[in-house]
Amino acid sequence: MQNPQVLAALQERLDSVSHTPSSYIETLPKAVKRRINALKQLQVKCAHIEAKFYEEVHDLERKYAALYQPLFDKRREFVTGDVEPTDAESEWHSENEEEDKLAGDMKSKVVIAEKEAEAAEEPAPRGIPEFWFTIFRNVDMLSELVQEYDEPILKHLQDIKVKFSDPGQPMSFVLEFHFEPNDYFTNSVLTKTYKMKSEPDKADPFSFEGPEIVDCDGCTIDWKKGKNVTVKTIKKKQKHKGRGTVRTITKQVPNDSFFNFFSPLKASGDGESLDEDSEFTLASDFEIGHFFRERIVPRAVLYFTGEAIEDDDNFEEGEEGEEEELEGDEEGEEEDDADASLKV
Repeated sequence: MQNPQVLAALQERLDSVSHTPSSYIETLPKAVKRRINALKQLQVKCAHIEAKFYEEVHDLERKYAALYQPLFDKRREFVTGDVEPTDAESEWHSENEEEDKLAGDMKSKVVIAEKEAEAAEEPAPRGIPEFWFTIFRNVDMLSELVQEYDEPILKHLQDIKVKFSDPGQPMSFVLEFHFEPNDYFTNSVLTKTYKMKSEPDKADPFSFEGPEIVDCDGCTIDWKKGKNVTVKTIKKKQKHKGRGTVRTITKQVPNDSFFNFFSPLKASGDGESLDEDSEFTLASDFEIGHFFRERIVPRAVLYFTGEAIEDDDNFEEGEEGEEEELEGDEEGEEEDDADASLKV
């Protein structure tokens, strides 16, 4: 490699091929390729260290979940009306507090008296009615799953919890949906378990980017008679080939419902690949489970009020705006360079 003639020949070969990474690597001498292979071995070792890092992050999540839980328990008590918050707990200074105060001062005493009289006649609601159902309705990812006949059931939803796997157990988390007694099923809790993997794939170790959901398990819903919204009954006529008589039979077929969430597709573990639709359904299921865990449960009140959704929208708009601004800057730089070249 120190011979100038060899280097010149190598440079000539490099100049003659298209400048894609793979074509460039192919032109390198065997000694250089050997060193690149050594770098790849180091990269694989880095991926395994990164996997250990994420395992410790999972342990840390479990630790802090225990610290969050008393606050989430109190949230449930306020939502269900089991506990009434104190004046100190209810105090909140909004951004529009001064405007609200001025508007309030301008109201006539007659109107205020009328409203107070109307309020006295109305029954005081318990807790925060339809708290979790409203979140489902506000979040597009969830509202798309909810059918009209699911809504009365979801109004009985009182809490959603996330439980992490115990130390030493395979990495996973469980979503718990807690329901008050209702006319639809006897379960008080419906569960969905998501199994995770945090290790590089032996066949493709460089694709590792952290823990991923690899499978999930639902639960059996004990529906009360005639209340199962995940199936529907259809009538079908059958004609006897010999006698020509016709009979009507009834059969149950699957029905679109949010509660199919608890009867998920299984990831293929026997080497057989899923079809494209099944893969999409499974990927969507994993995304929803992750969204519950990372966003909905920790920030439930902000999805109830819509503030979290507005923040997400503003963030997306900001990204687009920055991109446009950067493009403008680039154009400006090009113009400056052109002006500079003209001056020269």
